[in-house]
Amino acid sequence: MSENASGISFIGLGPMGQAMVRTFLDNGHPTTVWNRTAARADGVVASGAVLAGTVAEVLKANELVILSLTDYQAMYDILGQAEDSLSGRVVVNLSSDTPEETRAAAAWLAERGAELVVGGVMVPPELVGKENAYVFYSGPRAVFDAHEPVLKLIGRPDYRGEDHILAQLFYQAQLDIFLTTLSAYMHAVALVGSAGVAAETFQPYAVALFDEMSFFLDGTGRQLDNGDYPGELGNAAMMGATADHIVGASEDAGIDLVLPKAVKAHYDRAIAAGHGKDHWTSLFEVIKKP
Repeated sequence: MSENASGISFIGLGPMGQAMVRTFLDNGHPTTVWNRTAARADGVVASGAVLAGTVAEVLKANELVILSLTDYQAMYDILGQAEDSLSGRVVVNLSSDTPEETRAAAAWLAERGAELVVGGVMVPPELVGKENAYVFYSGPRAVFDAHEPVLKLIGRPDYRGEDHILAQLFYQAQLDIFLTTLSAYMHAVALVGSAGVAAETFQPYAVALFDEMSFFLDGTGRQLDNGDYPGELGNAAMMGATADHIVGASEDAGIDLVLPKAVKAHYDRAIAAGHGKDHWTSLFEVIKKP
């Protein structure tokens, strides 16, 4: 369909988008780009990309259209300018949004003759195309397979299934852990900082704990899938007492209480539901059924 089967059309030239375009160019793929602020294309154009003058032009340039935008509303705002140019295109949307917005986007594109492949890039811009980079994908398998040789250049493709929302869910779930952990680290620094301890002094202890966290996850997937929470070690009552102490220490320190109170609430509800003697993984029962 496109004049050059290995060509790529790319929309969205923030730091992530620019990193991906440079990766495609470095691997010999002609890339046509468009961005609402055209000046952001200057760097990649200097590296060999072609700047399209309009949305219609960038869509018509190639079958494969990759989006790196803030959210799915941005997709509507941009692609809506050239709906007649969407027919026959494969739109790989690497933007973050909710599962329902993702399903709605798939239907919107299908009505205009385009296919949606959903993606979630799991590395920052500086790691795009590097050894540890990986990207979740979901959508029609045949469509994904046809473009996998190009998509793998930005990171190892991890295809999760035909349902469009799966890549979005895996992406959000990973960031759920990531963002919550970063907030917990900030809270912990504030806690010791209330006694005058420098963040730099505490940092090595936090790093050591981060490195050990995988140990605490061993076997938990099986427990959660089976609904079996043997509580010989780390039961909810014991862990809940610790959560309560963290709230008290935070109150004494005069720091923010939102995160520790949220954690304590999980344990309180699990204990109230009869899971006090069960493993801490029993919190899953009150999280999935609030």
